[in-house]
Amino acid sequence: MNKPISQLSRRTFLASGLASAGLGLTGCAALSGTQDKQLRELTHNSDKAWAGARKILRETKTPHFPKRDFLVTDFGAKADGSNNSQAFANAITKCHESGGGRVLVPKGEFVTGPIHLLSNVNLHLEEGCTLLFSTNPKDYLPVVFTRWEGMEMMGYSPLVYAFQQENIALTGKGTLNGQADEFTWWPWKGGKWKSGKNWSKDGVPTQDAARKQLERDAEANRPVSERIYGEGAQLRPPFVQFYSCNTCLIEDVTITRAPFWLINPVLCQDVTVRGVTCSSLGPNSDGCDPESCKNVVIENCYFDTGDDCIAIKSGRNADGRRLNVPSENIVIRNCKMRNGHGGVVIGSEISGGARNIFAENCEMSSHDLERGLRFKTNSVRGGTIENVYFRNIDIGDVQTALVIDFGYEEGDTGQFTPTVKNIEVRNLRCKNAKQIFNVKGYERSPIRNLHLINVQFDQPADVGKLENMDGFVAKNVSIAGKPFSI
Repeated sequence: MNKPISQLSRRTFLASGLASAGLGLTGCAALSGTQDKQLRELTHNSDKAWAGARKILRETKTPHFPKRDFLVTDFGAKADGSNNSQAFANAITKCHESGGGRVLVPKGEFVTGPIHLLSNVNLHLEEGCTLLFSTNPKDYLPVVFTRWEGMEMMGYSPLVYAFQQENIALTGKGTLNGQADEFTWWPWKGGKWKSGKNWSKDGVPTQDAARKQLERDAEANRPVSERIYGEGAQLRPPFVQFYSCNTCLIEDVTITRAPFWLINPVLCQDVTVRGVTCSSLGPNSDGCDPESCKNVVIENCYFDTGDDCIAIKSGRNADGRRLNVPSENIVIRNCKMRNGHGGVVIGSEISGGARNIFAENCEMSSHDLERGLRFKTNSVRGGTIENVYFRNIDIGDVQTALVIDFGYEEGDTGQFTPTVKNIEVRNLRCKNAKQIFNVKGYERSPIRNLHLINVQFDQPADVGKLENMDGFVAKNVSIAGKPFSI
């Protein structure tokens, strides 16, 4: 009987380079024909799990609106460079008070401050329409109830925001342009970012002090109403954030030049993100980050981002544990990823846990794609990640194909040991990887039941490492044309 990896030595399951005898990790045995029964059982269990994904697709509700349009130009909006915030607010309020419908934005460039959606309103951007969001931080005050890197606070309004609303949508073939760049919003990040670019600007304060203070506020359980991080805090707002909303749709729009995360539904139920293009290469430009959400579908989207393409989250540290709401029942399908820190990611703000996550029929490739499938946590974040299924994933160029990282940021310095279990990767092909694996649990908390089935790594430069695992299975896995298994 094979020993679980958690019981084997570090040396046995580390590969710092290509093994001379066919790239396999040292100590791995050839696939046994007697294991066919186990493969059938794994496939049966996988089929049952994916039936759950189909159930999520059926049961995730999408909004419906009366066939009634409210044209923003009828409320004074003009494509002449003037600020149209009030015209948008008036149109949205009228639509809401009339029982709902579409707030229609025609072709043209419309400057605006933050847009706050109300129940039963679909903000629809016609093809050829561009919303140019103000780069004056004062326009995003007064502060609103928001979440920033998994911690609740009163901060700058997201550019498109909804709080405790239902039946809402952001649709159409138009573009939302946050106008962030090396002179606006992004310098607040400070330090160096992607490709060593330095976002700091002389005389421009950064987020560092406020970020540390917010962490202290959260750890001390300071009331959110007293966590005020507006002017002077330099905490950049998310682009689109629906907070504690139900039945939400974001469809077909293009989102670019974001100050911070692009799409961030928080504590929402029944969220659909469909046909959206996320293109923003600034610092922390995550594409779509569902946070403590239930019943989420992300499909037919394109990501070219300065951080994770899709990152599933559930709150950070004490704040995540205080709310204790996992992200669950999420289906990702038919998406394409290019640049990013990770393609499909779970973490790092994951203290509330994540479960029942499915990703299928996705393509990802770029010399600047750092990781393909990525889990990131540590003993400060904690949380349980379980029941995650990937299938039919095509990775072209990537730096590391599969990462399960228990040493993210603070590392093993906390009292909240994470749990990662029941992960299946099926029908994955990776053409070019600098490294295949960076998978490492804790000895006290090994990664449990990681299954690789029908997986092919064509041209890896390095195998990488598999450490502290229990119940690891590799079936029909090849590395550079050579069979790999234990």
